[in-house]
Amino acid sequence: MPLPGAPDLGVPCPQQIWQSNPIRPNRGPVNRDWLPVLARARQRFRASGRRASCGPCGRRCRTHLPDGASQRPGPMTAASQPSEAHPGAVRTLLGQDRPSETFRLNFNKSRKKKTCVFCLAASELPVFMQHTHTALPVDSKGTGVFPAKKRSEIDYEEEKGWNENREIPEGKLYFSSSVGAPKKRLSQVLSRHRFTNVQPPEKPLQAEEWNRLKESFQSPEIFEEVMLNSMIRCNSPIDVAKSLLTHVAKSDGDIAYHLLVKYLALCVQQGQTSEIHDVYDIMKIRFKVLESGAYSLLIKGLSNSDQWRMALTLLEEVKQLMIPSRGSYESCIKAASRHQEMNLAFQLYHEMLTEDLVPTLDVLQAFFDFSRGMKGAELQNQLFGILLYLRDNQIYPHKTFMQSIKLWFESIPGGNWRGHLTNIKDSGQCPVCNHQLEDSNLTEEEYKCLRERIIKDVIHGTDTFRKTSPQEFEAFQTFVENRLPFDIVIDGLNVSHIKPRKMQCENLFEAVNCLAKGNARLLVLGRKHMLTKSPNWKREVMKEMQNKADFFFAENISEDDTFLLYATLRSGKHCKFVTRDFLRDHKACLSDSLTRHLFRKWQRGHQIVISSSGEGQRLKFLPALRYDCVVQTTGDTWHIPYKDTFDEKYSYEVPRKWLCIQQK
Repeated sequence: MPLPGAPDLGVPCPQQIWQSNPIRPNRGPVNRDWLPVLARARQRFRASGRRASCGPCGRRCRTHLPDGASQRPGPMTAASQPSEAHPGAVRTLLGQDRPSETFRLNFNKSRKKKTCVFCLAASELPVFMQHTHTALPVDSKGTGVFPAKKRSEIDYEEEKGWNENREIPEGKLYFSSSVGAPKKRLSQVLSRHRFTNVQPPEKPLQAEEWNRLKESFQSPEIFEEVMLNSMIRCNSPIDVAKSLLTHVAKSDGDIAYHLLVKYLALCVQQGQTSEIHDVYDIMKIRFKVLESGAYSLLIKGLSNSDQWRMALTLLEEVKQLMIPSRGSYESCIKAASRHQEMNLAFQLYHEMLTEDLVPTLDVLQAFFDFSRGMKGAELQNQLFGILLYLRDNQIYPHKTFMQSIKLWFESIPGGNWRGHLTNIKDSGQCPVCNHQLEDSNLTEEEYKCLRERIIKDVIHGTDTFRKTSPQEFEAFQTFVENRLPFDIVIDGLNVSHIKPRKMQCENLFEAVNCLAKGNARLLVLGRKHMLTKSPNWKREVMKEMQNKADFFFAENISEDDTFLLYATLRSGKHCKFVTRDFLRDHKACLSDSLTRHLFRKWQRGHQIVISSSGEGQRLKFLPALRYDCVVQTTGDTWHIPYKDTFDEKYSYEVPRKWLCIQQK
């Protein structure tokens, strides 16, 4: 993944590559530093398949540039020059007497592999365009939709601005290439992040004043970029940014692509519709190809204006080149919803799902907000479909989303719906309507089917022996079969980290002590390093725990999720398990939707949630629920579980609060 807050990590767009290339005419002495950078970039951008999937962007692009194509300046045509009639203040920044370059492609015929043309145009883009209120459905094909690292099902906290200035902890740099970024590019990124506290001027400056600022700046080569980033962060007046670009245009003769994109980001942030139009006109003339981030900015800016239909036109333009981004779709969906064109909004929504783009909670909530008080059975069915989408994907709305759902139900003309907030009893009965919620237990047939599929697809799947060895797993199977059945299986390493300031063996000891009450048979899955005396693992504590539970110690490099699933399922329907892991990777390995549904239901009814209230507090265990914690309906009632706020740290917990809606 690209480094958060550092959009310059990617490969520059074609215009940037050429403008930065020192062998361009009238650009001074030759510096060949760019040549290995471009060579490595081409190597990264390889794709395969009938409808090739690009490595860096993951898109199924319709337009590709054959690998090895070089970019050279083409003839300056009249079409490439800005029109004299072009309106808007920004145009004056480009200079009237300097035509922009066009490009022609020089193909190396000996190479047949393809490179996504839009990845070449990637990267000087604001990250704030990427929404993060993500409601993640299960990856039906196991194609890597989910990251390898465990994270929450729903990313709720939306970033409110471009996070160029987010502090980057040491050791937390991530690059788009598995090989790593060049040292030069890394130093540039670190250099940019030294200037996160740069304050832009409060009013426009003259060229001489900008020159003095640049000369006094520690890294003059990135002065304009850092200054525009600061303007976005501080939401500076547009006139200040214009004065900087005027200075750039006069001193350099033109304005680089990435600076135009940053200026566009500031315009979008402030809703400067006329400026957005002007920048779009300029970019259409100067560049044959725009990358997806620039299109996303343009669509976002126009969709929030009274000329929102132009955003739809741009969306159609993007479709001819690539699959539009989720943000582009959602900007258009919200614009259509705001203007009460719900049929169009739902058409875009279903198109988005067809392209395997995951909707955010924001856009799902917008459907309910803008449909309030509207009539129509078809509209109601569409919104009921969103609620079923939440059910199918185990998505829990946050409190504001829940309130939108409640208000929409109560606003349906002649519907007589009433909503109440409640807590469901342990028995699964709703205290408001007395309805009994669905049982979380599987039938014998469902349980048998699930166990067989997990053993086949997950435990004996293709990835199993990347996480353990055949000999180790065979030894584990023998160990389990000789000691069945267990009542509770514990992910020992996971539980040992519940209180970071406490010794790991003490955390695990407290959990084992708590769960061993009532003569429950426990199996703890550990690692061999736990047997080695260390500050975190005391031998006397480990020995005492082994008197209360069975322990299996896997190799330190092994992953124990597979062991946990096997032991729990082999022990029978009564067996529960303890881990803070959401097990999403294993759900993705299951081959069909029915099995994934059964897995989620089994998980909700068998995973014991463990948490710590704070330093010095005892561990708290929330037993698995007897009822199924998903959206449920009987036709005249709806029961919707929700969370007050989203906390990624405890995303594996099912909510305990419910919205009960009934039709009187």
